[in-house]
Amino acid sequence: MKILIEGQKYLISVLETILDDPKFYIQKGIEGKISSVGYYHSFEKNELVYMLPKVFMKDKDETVFGISKDVLFDFESNESYKHKLEFIWIRQLLIFFYNSLKEYKRRYSDNIIIETSHNFELNTNLGNNEYTYLDLLLSFVNFFKKNKNTILFKHIEFKSNLAKKPTWGKTVKKSLPFLDAANAPIYAEIRNKKKILNKEEELIIYFFSILNHFNKEHELCLKIDSSYVLIKGNAFVNLQKSGLSKLRKIKHRYFSDILKRMYSLCELYFEKTDASSKKRKKEEFISVKNYNIIFEDMIDKLFSDNFDEKKEIDKIQVSLDDLKYNNDGKIIDHVYSGQSLIDTSNIFYIGDSKYYESNSEAGKLSKYKQFTYAKNVIQFNIDFLNEGKVYKENIRYRDEITEGYNLTPNFFIYGYIENVNDFDDSRLIPKNEVPIKSFHFEDRLFDRDTLFVQQYKINFLFVLKSYSTFNEKKTAQFRHKTKNDFRKEFIDFFNDAIKLGFEIFEKEITKEEAKELIDSNFKLLIGKCFFTVDNILLIAKIKGDNTIESFIAENLFKLKKLSL
Repeated sequence: MKILIEGQKYLISVLETILDDPKFYIQKGIEGKISSVGYYHSFEKNELVYMLPKVFMKDKDETVFGISKDVLFDFESNESYKHKLEFIWIRQLLIFFYNSLKEYKRRYSDNIIIETSHNFELNTNLGNNEYTYLDLLLSFVNFFKKNKNTILFKHIEFKSNLAKKPTWGKTVKKSLPFLDAANAPIYAEIRNKKKILNKEEELIIYFFSILNHFNKEHELCLKIDSSYVLIKGNAFVNLQKSGLSKLRKIKHRYFSDILKRMYSLCELYFEKTDASSKKRKKEEFISVKNYNIIFEDMIDKLFSDNFDEKKEIDKIQVSLDDLKYNNDGKIIDHVYSGQSLIDTSNIFYIGDSKYYESNSEAGKLSKYKQFTYAKNVIQFNIDFLNEGKVYKENIRYRDEITEGYNLTPNFFIYGYIENVNDFDDSRLIPKNEVPIKSFHFEDRLFDRDTLFVQQYKINFLFVLKSYSTFNEKKTAQFRHKTKNDFRKEFIDFFNDAIKLGFEIFEKEITKEEAKELIDSNFKLLIGKCFFTVDNILLIAKIKGDNTIESFIAENLFKLKKLSL
């Protein structure tokens, strides 16, 4: 097993020993820069290769495992690392990583997924129902763990049958006994007149010989009972070449579910190793060039609403896809509806996944794009409002009385790895104390151009595991809790006058009274107020704005704290 990391450079001479095809890296002089993320296996080189995402780099020289990318590349052969407890989870990590690629392939089986400025392609030479070498390895191990007692019982039963009608003369002459505590002889091999042919034992020998080969090749640390007769060395190499024909000669012998499953696994293995098999391939792989698309999908599966939800408006079907895929060609990573920050109406929460190395942060371009996404979602809803329609009854972006805009929650979410053993805690925490802010008028909180982006980081290993193992119930539980946490984080920020730079005041008032008050002071209040669905008039005063302070006092507005 070899482990490469996306974006890292390795000697071409080294890469050529494990990869039959140069499509997974870009050659620069004597080095090759890994340009793909994925799984690769060469049957000729008999090597499993993983190309991990760049999030596994802590900095330019060190991986998140605390070792360099060169040591990680061949850590199994390094006695200083391969037996250390902190590296035991590397194997489990690789399984989750491989399963995430398979899950993405399952969800988007047509290979070319999304047309973007950079074409994204899932490259594979595997069919939808095809087993890979790694699938087989895992299937053999899982089958062994689940059924080892039953198989051992069949084996012992066979050995016991051999002891019927023993020829003690031959047994004593040709076998050396063990002596127990009472010095009584125990014969491990008993000779009898008639050899008993066990039709099941031949299959069991094939199965455990293959399992033993996996165990030695990949250091799986499985304990295989020593009583099994195993085919090893050159004999096993010959079995790989002719195993398929030998296996098919005994196919008709097996009727129990366990033995039939065992036969199927052996058949799949020999199809991949038997030179005469039509299904044998020289290599197999699943790889992607732009892994950020897969990371976005992993986050999207955890966070976003279902995009098959449709609503008919004037006999036209409208879905959340129209929010996600904007008319200007921009694609929003994550969109879901949730309760507004300031009243009981709903608003869309808009997120963007950031696929970087563990300690990196979004640049100016990403921040600008996120504000554009938010403005597109606002405009999507305003277009309906201008036509006297709504996408959802309780979605509310603009208030007609004040001409103010609801607060639009935006967030970035970064993958990071802090503890390489932790696959079960999301570790979803704010990345910065203060959100990124964009505005046209600094003193207008309820203006459509005043936007804030919170930044969060999430445990990449948790996302990796949940993507292929979470069921719908578990995903729904995580989604519910996280949405509440996001809303709470925004509310805490808007309640902090120092960080926000505004104080928010409120007054319960009728719609008619609010309209009269706004119309009389429109110039003073534009962009600074919002009339909620709960008949509360809100006014936001930026620090140091004395022009509106007397208006707030005269009209008996009270300082407001946003609540959950």
